[in-house]
Amino acid sequence: MARAWGRAAVAATEAATEAATSAVSATGATAGTTFGAGLMAAAMALPGLFAAPAVLAQQAPPEQGLVSVKVLDYLDSQPGRERIRVRAPALSLLAPVAGNWAVGGTFVSDSISGASPAFHTQALGSVNDLRRALDLTATRYAALSSVGFGASYSKEADYVSRSVSLQLALWGQDKNRTWTFGASTSNDRIDPSNRRVVGETKRVADLLAGVTQVLSTHDIVQVNVGYSNGRGYFSDPYKIFDNRPRRHNRETFVARWNHHIEASGGTLRTSWRYHTDNYGVDAHTLGVEYVQPVGGGLRITPLVRLYTQRAADFYVDADPTGSPFPPQPPRGATYFSEDQRLSAFGAATLGLKLAKQWDAGWLAGWQADIKFERYAQRGAWRAFGTGSAGLAPFNARSVQLGLAHSF
Repeated sequence: MARAWGRAAVAATEAATEAATSAVSATGATAGTTFGAGLMAAAMALPGLFAAPAVLAQQAPPEQGLVSVKVLDYLDSQPGRERIRVRAPALSLLAPVAGNWAVGGTFVSDSISGASPAFHTQALGSVNDLRRALDLTATRYAALSSVGFGASYSKEADYVSRSVSLQLALWGQDKNRTWTFGASTSNDRIDPSNRRVVGETKRVADLLAGVTQVLSTHDIVQVNVGYSNGRGYFSDPYKIFDNRPRRHNRETFVARWNHHIEASGGTLRTSWRYHTDNYGVDAHTLGVEYVQPVGGGLRITPLVRLYTQRAADFYVDADPTGSPFPPQPPRGATYFSEDQRLSAFGAATLGLKLAKQWDAGWLAGWQADIKFERYAQRGAWRAFGTGSAGLAPFNARSVQLGLAHSF
């Protein structure tokens, strides 16, 4: 049932990624010892587009190992009914090896239950599945570079995914600028339980190039560009009237700026992501977080994310007058989809994270956190154009608990 989850799958993946990247900040990794405490705070958490860059962005192996656990509880809903629920524990390990190596791994197990719409936001069908995924990374550090290798495997009842990745990071003597280049390839097999297709495959190759630049002791910026080339089966076999092109190319641009505010000791993190693809979808994401230490190792992080997208060229609008039946695709159309995720809409996320780190006493080396997010999606909220009509409001909430220990 994977890849039909929408935001549920994204939330579970983000939980696993955060479990892995928490190792960087919890072990006190920095871009170099010459920048001072202000830069160290501003440099926290500038992840790239792959799962591994948080480790590779460092310019030296971590001084300590770290094991962390994240547990996600996600629930989305339409008016009057709950839809998809996901519970996803993730276990992550990062450790220095042989002086100039770092190895890491993340295991996540998602259980999904509830109901998913067969078209637009209607005709809910039962969903139950279990996914297990393993990601492994190994990074070798040299004086002015690092090379990372990664592999991942994910399996559920109807979907198997395998991928490998490679990433190179380069920096100068002053360590003020880091260039990052990455590549990955994945090979997926799709066997839906309804037997609509059997043994379908999907292959995707991703490329990434980016630069992280220290501007001052209080500011650091990062720019990434990415390209993805996909071939194979991209339709959703559980949706009515869903036939998508067997070629899916995507381009992304990501810009981040982290600014440390000396007066308050906090760090402002801002980001903008632009995505476009050959389906006709153009999407913008604006993110703002503010990390505020309040003493005693406690940090408070409120966050806001705003999202807007244009509908795919082959998206078929909802027709409430024909309910409960789906609208027919245009006569002679080769491609068509009535998946709400391909409609034109806007969305907003509000969140709050509390994190506590102990540096002394019998709890020294431990860190705990809790994160809550509320997501809302509406067609009328689309920016730069008109949103798709006839869709029920979509809402989601997620709660994530984390515990980490350095050794």
